Amino acid sequence: MSVSRFNSEGYSEPTTYDALSNIEKETKAARAYRPMVYVCSPFSGDVCSNIANAQKYSRFAVEQGYIPIAPHLLFPQFLNDNDLTERELGLHFGNVLMSHCNEVWVFGETISAGMDAEIRRAKRKNYRLRYFSSGLKEVCENA
Repeated sequence: MSVSRFNSEGYSEPTTYDALSNIEKETKAARAYRPMVYVCSPFSGDVCSNIANAQKYSRFAVEQGYIPIAPHLLFPQFLNDNDLTERELGLHFGNVLMSHCNEVWVFGETISAGMDAEIRRAKRKNYRLRYFSSGLKEVCENA
């Protein structure tokens, strides 16, 4: 889309031009390349709170310019996490998605068994790991 400085009658309209130009720039910026990050956070336990936290962490990733991949927000919608076979299938699906991400972001102060498996896999595959507190502050791995 190209914005014209002139209206349909040929008169200059700088205010309209500036407004439409800004909208066009914002639209292009929103469609710019964004790397994918794998969101690693607890699911089991207090499921309702953990889902809300995963949503918060995913929103944070978007605000940082990334595309969040949070399998624990998707797969429990149709796979039963309490069924060992379906849980393993969901973890496998998550591993496949992780392999397409640029980084793995670990959130929160508690590392669940599922998160531990994801972190060990990320380290084994030499994926870049970043750690964040539940308050969305980046922290050192050993902090």
